Amino acid sequence: MSAERLQKVLASAGIASRRECEEMIAAGRVSVNGKVVVVPGTRVDPAQDAITVDGQPIGAINPRTYVILHKPVGVVSTASDPQGRPTVVSMIDLPVRLFPVGRLDYDSEGLLLLTDDGELTQRLTHPSFQVEKEYRALLNDVPSADALREWRTGVMLDDAPTAPAWVEVLERTDEGVWVRVVLHEGRKRQIREVARLLGYDVLRLIRVREGPVALGALPLGEWRPLT
Repeated sequence: MSAERLQKVLASAGIASRRECEEMIAAGRVSVNGKVVVVPGTRVDPAQDAITVDGQPIGAINPRTYVILHKPVGVVSTASDPQGRPTVVSMIDLPVRLFPVGRLDYDSEGLLLLTDDGELTQRLTHPSFQVEKEYRALLNDVPSADALREWRTGVMLDDAPTAPAWVEVLERTDEGVWVRVVLHEGRKRQIREVARLLGYDVLRLIRVREGPVALGALPLGEWRPLT
């Protein structure tokens, strides 16, 4: 294995959450090759370095798991639901504890990533990393040129403008009008709310890409592992 941050290695070994591991390091409870390390972020190689917590060697480092799911409508993007609704985590038949990367609304469908890699989750969801998310939205009518221009430059939503987005009309069907939307942010129900503010209803919403990972031909309700 290559060198990684000490708190990430500890979390991978199941010691505690990454934040709790940082606190353990700062408290002087962690040693590397017999020397106490108190600086979180110290790079270590678990294949070469002897790492202990409170004098006890850490266990084996579990490999990370990455999954792409084609989420259906009617499934919540959480690990559990107090209302008893089906969750995305319950759809993945693997003996590991996974969490969804961000959210897809209950009434939306498409690509959802799940993993036990907290660092990757941070890099995919934090706005500062500018990870693109691409959607297909079915509107009730053809958006006007002015609506498209406003959607692309930003719309006031919850007292703050949305970031610039790319929006284009793809095709008209008997169901409605399909548009392509590419975002760099993911505010709650953003596409539906922006469309509503511009005078349109979103009849169906499908996420087809996140960063370089595309939904492709993965069937609805199915999942597959990723490297």
